[in-house]
Amino acid sequence: MPVVCDIRLLAVPLLVLLSGCGDRPDATAQLELTGSTMGTTFNIKLVTPPAELDEQSLQRRIEHSLLAIEQQMSTYLPDSELSRFNTYAATDWFEVSSHLCEAIAVAQSISAASNGAFDVTVGPLVNLWGFGPDGAVTVPPTPQHITSALAGIGYQALHFDCSIPAIRKDRPELYVDLSAFAKGYAVDVLAVLLEDNEIANYLVEVGGELRMGGKNSQGMDWAIAIEDPLRSGRSVHSVVNLTDGAVATSGDYRNYFEYAGNYYSHTIDPGTGYPVTHNAASVTVIADTAAFADAFATALLVLGPAAGLELAERENVAAYFLLRDDTGIAERATTMFVAEAQSR
Repeated sequence: MPVVCDIRLLAVPLLVLLSGCGDRPDATAQLELTGSTMGTTFNIKLVTPPAELDEQSLQRRIEHSLLAIEQQMSTYLPDSELSRFNTYAATDWFEVSSHLCEAIAVAQSISAASNGAFDVTVGPLVNLWGFGPDGAVTVPPTPQHITSALAGIGYQALHFDCSIPAIRKDRPELYVDLSAFAKGYAVDVLAVLLEDNEIANYLVEVGGELRMGGKNSQGMDWAIAIEDPLRSGRSVHSVVNLTDGAVATSGDYRNYFEYAGNYYSHTIDPGTGYPVTHNAASVTVIADTAAFADAFATALLVLGPAAGLELAERENVAAYFLLRDDTGIAERATTMFVAEAQSR
């Protein structure tokens, strides 16, 4: 009798998680913890966890960690650290938690490496195009509004000093949005929490960002499917087998609106103020941390297939591009991705 793989489509992400195909695992071999966070969901799989593990205690610690990250980094909570910084009408140092300062530091390093293709100050443009806390729009903004918003964008105006820890801005109106980073950062925090509890075999997913350690319930590397970049329906394009790492995908086909026959993606180019228009439909990045993979995938999608591939090769990033062309979907992968991906 053939074995049927259990394919579960995650709610938000551009990645699909496939359970390994093979004999059905012992029901006690895998523990699953789930819940809601950051306007999305989290799902954690633990394989052969320690016998003394207190499941309820671990669930509470996970939820506490996620709540703390929301209170630090959300732009939807008016009393979060980041929201208070955004409304702070001064340019002196603003003290923050070490976690928020660390996140800003990593984000700024990726902004510098990508020459601003990833920019956490792009929030006003994201809001203008209807993809932020201000709510959706059905009509593109005017060129005048885009030009006005562009004048307030620029990662170079944001500074950090994690020895305090504190952050500051050169202009009082500077607005910071970590939505392309926070879920990946949360995944990393939870992975460290699991490892601190001597859990070696796990998969953590928050809103589609993934990090895994060890093996799955069949004793194999975790099988991660990359979706076809389709605006309707969902299907698997390719599969990578991974362990002890993270993976994230950015794409133009899930969060968008259509107007006058044109599709406007939530991925905004900080240089132009407009959604990206090139033929890169999605970019998948494999890295040591989900925060890096999350942010760098965004940067590469903004840059597009030519400049994006060039940057990824230069930075030794494992990146996989799916491109729309006249024949359907074409693939481009960096040297590092080919080395990292054990099968596709």
